[in-house]
Amino acid sequence: MIYQTRKWVKPEDLNANGTLFGGKLLSWIDEEAALFAIIQLKNNKIVTKFMSEINFMSSARQGDIIEIGIDLVKFGRTSIIMKCEVRNVMTKDVIITVDAITMVNLDSFGRPASHGKTEVEII
Repeated sequence: MIYQTRKWVKPEDLNANGTLFGGKLLSWIDEEAALFAIIQLKNNKIVTKFMSEINFMSSARQGDIIEIGIDLVKFGRTSIIMKCEVRNVMTKDVIITVDAITMVNLDSFGRPASHGKTEVEII
């Protein structure tokens, strides 16, 4: 798992329960997956096609620092499939896992396009 991004949980990131709002966390995950795919496929025309079951395992509170990890599962012809784990930096408690995130490579007309990649480039 490659942990590239850290986020500091701030008051504006909280839900009514005082914990990290799931929608905010999913937005961060989607952005991290898109960045990973853009770097791997060397194309900034990438869209999210699919996110598998999302498993919330623990919560984060204001002041916590979390890190978002992305790992390649496989390359498709026009897609890249990744998995994600988010954990608390200090305790290493896993906050959420996503088994599959599919991003699709697009051409200049917004249609799925073959990318020709078969191996991860170190980022």
